[in-house]
Amino acid sequence: MADKKISPGLKAGLDLGPVLIFFALFLLLKDKTFTIGGAEYDGFLAATAALVLMIVISSVALWRLTGRLSPMQLATLVLVIVFGGLSIWLNDGRFIKMKPTLLYLLFAGILGFGLLRGKSYLALVMEEMFPLKPEGWMIFTRRFTFFFLGLAVLNELVWRTMSDQAWVLFKTFGLMAAMFVFILSQNSLFKRYEIEEKDG
Repeated sequence: MADKKISPGLKAGLDLGPVLIFFALFLLLKDKTFTIGGAEYDGFLAATAALVLMIVISSVALWRLTGRLSPMQLATLVLVIVFGGLSIWLNDGRFIKMKPTLLYLLFAGILGFGLLRGKSYLALVMEEMFPLKPEGWMIFTRRFTFFFLGLAVLNELVWRTMSDQAWVLFKTFGLMAAMFVFILSQNSLFKRYEIEEKDG
């Protein structure tokens, strides 16, 4: 299936929709308990089950509409299914809370491996958004690697020391805001190493 373009709004909806639905369901169900097959599940795990289902649906929809899933989308899908499934199966919400930690460690490891080889794997997936010179990509990749490591540590601190609600807020909005601020903070790097298009 050849790659196809879809509208940015639809793509954003498919990417962010499952997380926003998870957040809304958590707020609705956080004080409720459900008995399924003789076992009691709290609202957090019910919202987690919905998150797993929605991630699968949105990933299939993206694949059908575009013909591909990015490495980040594929890694997210696998980790959500594995750790969301473990949380539901073992009736233990800690597993889904570990998912962002492992995802960010995975990305940091892949980028770090590329840096050791003198390559920017980040450029392979983001060069259309940020046309940079090779040295700019190496700096950006190094910064992104440390940023991912920082997010992994931060996620561990939040879920181990704070309430379910605090972690859900952090997962839904905090990580997204951190990514946005980080990208904005690299503006001087983009300007310094951008590839200028020549006339003609």
